[in-house]
Amino acid sequence: MILAVVCVAAAAAPLLAPRGPADAHLIDRLKPPGSRDASGRVYYLGTDPLGRDELSRLLFGARISLLVGLSAVVIGGALGVGLGLYAGYHGGWADDVVMRLGDIQLAFPSILLYIAVLAVLGPGLVKVIVILGVTGWATFGRVARAQVLGVRELEFVSAAQAAGCGTARTITRHILPNILAPVIVLASFGVAANIIAESSLSFLGLGVPPAVSSWGTMLSDAQQYLRDAWWPAALPGLAITLTVLAFNAVGDWLRDYLDPHLRE
Repeated sequence: MILAVVCVAAAAAPLLAPRGPADAHLIDRLKPPGSRDASGRVYYLGTDPLGRDELSRLLFGARISLLVGLSAVVIGGALGVGLGLYAGYHGGWADDVVMRLGDIQLAFPSILLYIAVLAVLGPGLVKVIVILGVTGWATFGRVARAQVLGVRELEFVSAAQAAGCGTARTITRHILPNILAPVIVLASFGVAANIIAESSLSFLGLGVPPAVSSWGTMLSDAQQYLRDAWWPAALPGLAITLTVLAFNAVGDWLRDYLDPHLRE
């Protein structure tokens, strides 16, 4: 239900937002939830330090979080699963090279790697998506490879090879569908991790530009005003927490549903 609300809010943000997310009114800065402006319109969740409507910024911020989370998982999953399939099926030097690259990737703390790359390239939405996606392949690759090592020895794969199926057809038609369950579960957790990473980078000023409404930038803008107003920091923080917990809960459910041993 929480994910459904977040997705609907993100998709319908232009229709649901009472004001523009970047509309600043300094005369209405830091107004508490339920206050009204000079024309009598209600600020349902209050305003931020620049007088921007918190509800509008939360709605448009959901778009950024979901876009980054889902897009980065698609990029990382495609790269990781593709390399994992190739390495697990062929073995040999290809397996060694892919796994050693994965070990090198996982040896670096993720957040420090993001900060180092973005400090050189500069902030930007597309840059954040690409960096999170490219650096997230290793986990998908290791999981996919481990699954392929078990599936490639089963009888139906041997039968497909004996029937004349080529390597590409064997992998795409017979192996890939049978390893997707753990990949889907990993992807749900990956979306949650990417939302936290994007919020952290935006909070540090290395994510999306400050003019773009993001839950991380909302937290960054509000950190100096915690003593005067709680809502500019509490509301985006609550949104991040609930969304991440919801994705993790869905991941737990998918793991239990897709694993026949856990359903017994």
